Amino acid sequence: MSILTLDNISYHYDRSKTKVLDNLNMEFEAGKIYTIVGKSGAGKTTLLSVLSSLAKPTGGKIFLNEKDITKIDRYKFRSKYVGVIFQSFNLLTHLTALENVVLSMDISGKKFDRPKKEIALELLYKVGLSSDEAKRRVLKLSGGQQQRVAIARALSYDPDIILADEPTGNLDGETQDEIIGIFRMLANEGKCVIIVTHSPDVASSSDITYELQKTAKTA
Repeated sequence: MSILTLDNISYHYDRSKTKVLDNLNMEFEAGKIYTIVGKSGAGKTTLLSVLSSLAKPTGGKIFLNEKDITKIDRYKFRSKYVGVIFQSFNLLTHLTALENVVLSMDISGKKFDRPKKEIALELLYKVGLSSDEAKRRVLKLSGGQQQRVAIARALSYDPDIILADEPTGNLDGETQDEIIGIFRMLANEGKCVIIVTHSPDVASSSDITYELQKTAKTA
């Protein structure tokens, strides 16, 4: 059964009548990696914003476990069900890796049965960072290490869905393979992983690929 379903989703910006997304129908299941590909301007990042409820579709509906997400508080949806990984990491560089993850846990408002630092350290270790690296300021970490912190942060409140925007775009080939390996591990644990990518290697490593086409249709 699909964890997330798009039913005739469309989107256009307020000042434009041209649809960026036009009647998209997609299904996403737990335990699988999905990639979203397409040429620049096809609406990949817009779709990710819609999936994360950062942007509201101008047409159609999105269902989470068959429930219309408009019936779910948007903040609750983003802080409980969806973890987002940005291409530019969006980490607080003056904080340590550990502090970035703990802060995300604080913001989520979720109650934890163990100390947050203990859980955060486990998550950072899970994505390949040592306790020493966890205590370093983000600016002292490499790009690959920062991406690992971003993944741990997205996992910090145990969301069912992981959304990633070009997560390997700034990484070398070896580090890219390691990050893909982390996503595969998460899918094997039951997460639904949705990745926007330009990389043929990332796309070929996924279970299902959706290709977006540019649309010239008007609203």
